[in-house]
Amino acid sequence: MIKQYTTISGDMWDKIAFEQMGSVLHLDKLLKANVKHAATIVFPAGVVLTIPEVKDEVDMQLPPWKRGLLD
Repeated sequence: MIKQYTTISGDMWDKIAFEQMGSVLHLDKLLKANVKHAATIVFPAGVVLTIPEVKDEVDMQLPPWKRGLLD
């Protein structure tokens, strides 16, 4: 499912990634989905961005009981 987000004045990539995708670590995916706006640092209001779907990734540094592998 493709999700869209309309920016408000002052939005930045990291804020959008965190609020819409759950982590600033998804910033690369957000940029790839919106290449035509990649040079923008601070957004004006009204820019429509595509928010790509992110899959939950298991953090392999967590012990198995925290990763849900023992369920």
